[in-house]
Amino acid sequence: MSKTRSRNAIREVYDKPLLELVYDAATVHRQHHTPGEVQISSLLSIKTGGCSEDCGYCPQAARYHTDVKVQALLKTEEVVESAKNAKAGGASRFCMGAAWREVRDNKDFDRVLDMVKEVNNIGLEVCCTLGMLTESQAKKLADAGLYAYNHNIDTSEEHYHDIITTRKYEDRLDTISHVRKAGITVCSGGIIGMGETEDDRIGMLFTLANLTLQPESVPINALVPVAGTPLANQPRIPFWEMVRMIATTRIVMPKTAVRLSAGRLEMSMSEQALCFMAGANSIFAGDKLLTTPNPAFNEDMEMFRILGLKPREVFAAKKQAMKESERTLTTN
Repeated sequence: MSKTRSRNAIREVYDKPLLELVYDAATVHRQHHTPGEVQISSLLSIKTGGCSEDCGYCPQAARYHTDVKVQALLKTEEVVESAKNAKAGGASRFCMGAAWREVRDNKDFDRVLDMVKEVNNIGLEVCCTLGMLTESQAKKLADAGLYAYNHNIDTSEEHYHDIITTRKYEDRLDTISHVRKAGITVCSGGIIGMGETEDDRIGMLFTLANLTLQPESVPINALVPVAGTPLANQPRIPFWEMVRMIATTRIVMPKTAVRLSAGRLEMSMSEQALCFMAGANSIFAGDKLLTTPNPAFNEDMEMFRILGLKPREVFAAKKQAMKESERTLTTN
């Protein structure tokens, strides 16, 4: 069971003076993770645009007029080639995203299951983000070899309806529950900069921290405003708010991989370094996050060299969990 934290307890962490907060987060990070080790994940949009949802931040919603062009589900061969390139570039996790509201039991889902099997055979941690899942669909993905499923809760329960009206907050939590029951690791986080309050940010962390098991991975995204979406005119959040959110996440969910996600393109190397110091130990690498620009692989490798970072090995978290389990059995 995860450690239960009240909203007030999370608020106390969040409100600490920034440098003290970063120091505390760095201390917690070193207690649970290898310093300087960062997971590199690659994200590919396998089906782009045309989504029926009304997420206010997303350029892939069919109802918004953006520059995103609708793209049918990619061929398995194209996906496998992208996965091989990602592995060659240093990625240990390969995530496939489809702009669906929910998974349907049809030929497209069968093709995704084939993609999962093929990428799994390459020796990468396979992740998918496909929208809502049923229990049986989650089981099929697990049987195909899926390692992780991303399903962000986006924001607090109180703020959620201001951002999305085509599904309920409970729908998000139900899918996470189905994923967990299937034995797939959970990747779930959110976005800051969508007009939420600090209480909403704390509320989001409260929900994630108090799941039956805390997510193995928590992406923290800064909103990247896109022309044509309802949030197009939102001001970019100050960098310091991103650092504060990452540090709080690290302390509240100490064993979780905290992923520095959307918004990283706008950060300098020194700003990213402070995020790593504050507990971020996972990034998306490659030129795009679905449809959002992202630093290129070679830029990230140069940053790793300068900062003395090293890519985390594939399945490192699983190996560490096995070691801890063996240690516990030996002690008992």
